[in-house]
Order: sequence, then C-alpha cells, then structure tokens
Amino acid sequence: MKTLTWQSFKDQLSAHENRELQFKYASDRLVNASYHITEIKQANVTSVDCGGVMNAWTEIIVQLWEPTDEPSTEAMKVSKALSIINLVESKLPLNPNGIVKIEFGNAGFDTRQMVPTTVMADGDNLIVDLHADTVQCKAIERGGSCGTDANGDERCTPAAKPQLPLINLANNSAVCTPGSGCC
Repeated sequence: MKTLTWQSFKDQLSAHENRELQFKYASDRLVNASYHITEIKQANVTSVDCGGVMNAWTEIIVQLWEPTDEPSTEAMKVSKALSIINLVESKLPLNPNGIVKIEFGNAGFDTRQMVPTTVMADGDNLIVDLHADTVQCKAIERGGSCGTDANGDERCTPAAKPQLPLINLANNSAVCTPGSGCC
C-alpha cells in the first residue's frame, strides 16, 4: 500500500480549497459531516526489527472526532482544514516527509489509525479514502527472511551479505627482513 507524505497531502488539499472535505472510512461510509479535526500529532518512531536492524520514521496523525449532538449537512471546507493545519504548524513544525495517518472512530467503528490511499475530487467534495494500515516485515523487504521454523523457533535473519572472494596477500617470493639491506 502506497503511503502519502504530509507535504503531498497538504498539496492535494491546497489544490481544492473551496471543496468540502470528506473522509471515507468504509466502502459506503463517510465520517459524519459535523466532524471536527481535534488535533494533529507528530510521532517519531524508532524501532528494531526482527532482523536486528534499527528503523526510524515520522508519522503525522490527524485526529477526527464525530460529535453526536451536532447534525450537519455540509462538511468542513478544505480551506478550514488548511487553516487548522497552518495553526498547528505555527506551533509545531511538521515533517513534510512524515507518513499521514487519520485517526477516527465512532459508536459503530472502533477507533483506529488509517492511511489515506487516495484523495479525489467528486463534485463539490474532496474525498480522502481511508484504509486499514498493514503490517510488514522489514527483514523480508530487505531480502531477508521472517517467521518461525518447524520447531517454532524464530528465524528472522537479515539479508545475506554478498560473499567476497578472499585474496592471498602472502607472497612466496623473497621477503625483505630487517638487516638484509633490501629495505
């Protein structure tokens, strides 16, 4: 699944400032139009994967809240969302290469972080299509292996390093020794 960077997300919003911003969290479900952007978080993640390799990345998490007592037929304008983003960035510089995640939940949908896969214009709306994040094995992505063997023991290994041929640097010819006069 392709991830969207914070800068790319903002660029796509900026291209559609006059549209209404909608978030699609299931095949036929939009976040209620009365939603609020309650906070934007920046999380710096550092991990060590099963192959023993350290990894680091940044996530920018936009949290949406759906009030139950505020009916609305029109969603927030993209320009309003951009003003919230500008306010946040005036106090917290956000990494433009951070991975965007949208955090949302309601009474019928457990709260989770989802990744926007597409941002598409549809009439007066700009729809951000959200999908569940996926789990990956970084060792496999680097050409290593991941999992357990027949005994149930972990067998996560880093990618094999290329074998370099050994060269015998010892020479059988006469060697200069101290006091021999050849040095």
